[in-house]
Amino acid sequence: MSSTHSPTVRLRRLARELRRLRENSGLSPEAAAARLGWSRSKISRIETGRTRASSADVSDICDLYGVDSRARAGLIQLAKEGRQRGWWTAYADVFTGSYVGLEDEAAFIRQWEVQLVPGLLQTEDYARHVISAGRPGAPDPDDVHRRVRARMARRTLLSRPNAPELHAVLDEGVIRRPIGGPRVMRDQLDALLNSARRPNVTIRVLPYDVGAHAGLEGAFTILSFAEEADPDVAYVEGTAGDVYVESTEQVDRYRSAFARISDAALPAEESLKLILNTKDNLPHD
Repeated sequence: MSSTHSPTVRLRRLARELRRLRENSGLSPEAAAARLGWSRSKISRIETGRTRASSADVSDICDLYGVDSRARAGLIQLAKEGRQRGWWTAYADVFTGSYVGLEDEAAFIRQWEVQLVPGLLQTEDYARHVISAGRPGAPDPDDVHRRVRARMARRTLLSRPNAPELHAVLDEGVIRRPIGGPRVMRDQLDALLNSARRPNVTIRVLPYDVGAHAGLEGAFTILSFAEEADPDVAYVEGTAGDVYVESTEQVDRYRSAFARISDAALPAEESLKLILNTKDNLPHD
């Protein structure tokens, strides 16, 4: 699962660059579309990353905006890379948004969770119970199994050679909610303790006795990337749909909230002691 050419991130970068070039040229989206013989919506879809521009599209855009040969070659290469298939496309029925592609290229992941162990840290049994509980009616065992397989494939992100740093802060309720029963929770808490031994993983717990805090409005994730050309993305997952926050001002608010949540959380060593104590006090099946 190499992150060298994450198509999602490349597509996002290309979209930003094409919009910047149009704005620098002084053309409105409508004027650019008219000059190219395209619809206004095609320009919009390309500049927001909702449509993957072809190499021919990029070449036409470069002609219109007067882009030099070196920059043109770089943009066409981005377009080609943006059309590559990431490992997650094998699970296109499971991963329906762009989050996994962005996560795959992230260099630093900050995650605040209030209900569940983050997906990257879930055990197979824990994930199966979570996924089953989220399916309406009687869940299809084959569908649940496929979703669990997809989540386990995603989890390998943390163990690959170029793994990102993960700083996860969990509400105390996450480690105390008995999902799947004592055995499943015992194994899951053990897995958290083992994950925290990785040099790239930090796990902290926000205890109940903190009271009101900066994370009360819900869970969120902030993805940061190695290349400065790729700004941070904040991600909020919800029942009504996923939200991707990219404006500097809004992302700054999430960064500030995460910093305040972290300041209120137990230090890493004390957090792991609380997880171990919680595990040891679980009833035996």
